[in-house]
Amino acid sequence: MIDLEIFKISEKSTISDALLQIEKNTKGFTLVLNGQDCVIGIVTDGDIRRKLLEGIQLDASISHCSNVDFVKADVDTPRELLLKQLDHKIKVIPVLDEQQRLITIVSKDHLPEMAEQKVYSRAKSPVRISFGGGGSDTSTYFTENGGAVINATISLYSHATLKLRDDAKISIFSIDLQDIVHFENIKELLNFPSKFALIQSLIKAIKPTFGFELFIHSDFPMNSGLGGSAVVTSAILGCFNQFRQDKWDKYELSEIAFQAERLYLGVAGGWQDQYATVFGGLNFMEFNSNQNIINPIRLNKEILLELEESLVLCYTGTTHDSGNIHDDQKKQTQNSNIKDQIQSNVALTYEMRNHLLRGRLNEFGKCLHKTWELKKSFSSKISSPWLDDIYNGAMENGAIGGKLLGAGGGGYFLFYVPSFNRHKIMNWIKAKGLYYTPFIFEEHGLQSWTVRENE
Repeated sequence: MIDLEIFKISEKSTISDALLQIEKNTKGFTLVLNGQDCVIGIVTDGDIRRKLLEGIQLDASISHCSNVDFVKADVDTPRELLLKQLDHKIKVIPVLDEQQRLITIVSKDHLPEMAEQKVYSRAKSPVRISFGGGGSDTSTYFTENGGAVINATISLYSHATLKLRDDAKISIFSIDLQDIVHFENIKELLNFPSKFALIQSLIKAIKPTFGFELFIHSDFPMNSGLGGSAVVTSAILGCFNQFRQDKWDKYELSEIAFQAERLYLGVAGGWQDQYATVFGGLNFMEFNSNQNIINPIRLNKEILLELEESLVLCYTGTTHDSGNIHDDQKKQTQNSNIKDQIQSNVALTYEMRNHLLRGRLNEFGKCLHKTWELKKSFSSKISSPWLDDIYNGAMENGAIGGKLLGAGGGGYFLFYVPSFNRHKIMNWIKAKGLYYTPFIFEEHGLQSWTVRENE
């Protein structure tokens, strides 16, 4: 801690007094203060030497040597400016308050510390569109048979912001649920029944040791077949991960998200949603009892752009209960015929991957149709007369393939449409009273970062 008193002299002092003070502080200068303890000037040993050479006496007033037009700073002066001034012939800079009283002194040997500031974390995680292999990514199936899926993330996201509190209280704000909840501590959060059950299950899995405020919103409707619950949990995990020294890797983040939704919350389903949103990009995923492997598919840029332009995302305006559908599908997989259908879907997924890698996009689109036909056979809850009518109408208006995303029962259809048929199907979607959702592929998965609170 710097002793500021050895840098001060009164405006009533003499030149001799100033020399004694400069000798005491060994820094080559002293500050001149008035009767109200305000800094009104600075005197250096060079200033005094020049006056002595001019013939001034040592008992003369220090005011004869004082420089009243000196460089000074305040507490809000940017560190960058201080560094530039010190780098440009200025040796010392007094830092003064609003009344011009001395707070501290800046020099090359004494720069203000860059104190660690409070930060908050933010994250966004993308939804996925699935192309094939659905049903084979459930533990019930792949532990015995092995599974494979192909999917890609797109430019619709869940967003989360996390601010740490100085106490144990917790507040959660959700635009998706149109609700806000407050808890005194984590124990109360875990034991309180609410519509925030997914988030409560996630908190149970990660066990934070601090209070916090969490803000969540998404770019897509709930229960729409885009893997939304996994996307929300991924975004929240990304925020919490920013405050860890030993950060979770992508596989660990995916596994924690799976743990929260499938094991703690008890919602039936597969593994692909969690991996897709965390890893991001276009991926071929393989599942077996020992380990799950995420294989990125690297396409020529022109092929990827053409695929993007050939896919049409259509919202049916209805939602689904993926857990119910997966429960029914789980029962149906005990049927050997359904197992054979899922295996055919897995084989089709390898075929789709190869078509993509070779740029045979129309063949890929036709495979989407085969995938949908197989998918419908897994459970009677996957489609309905209304959904069949939509699909058939799309095929009559330019699509050569497509499928309902997610577990089924509602949500989004994805159609593959050759270039010159796109306008036709777009007009049909509008006339049908459905909703077209534009998107681009998102190569990044979960992204998280921190921000200073005062920035």
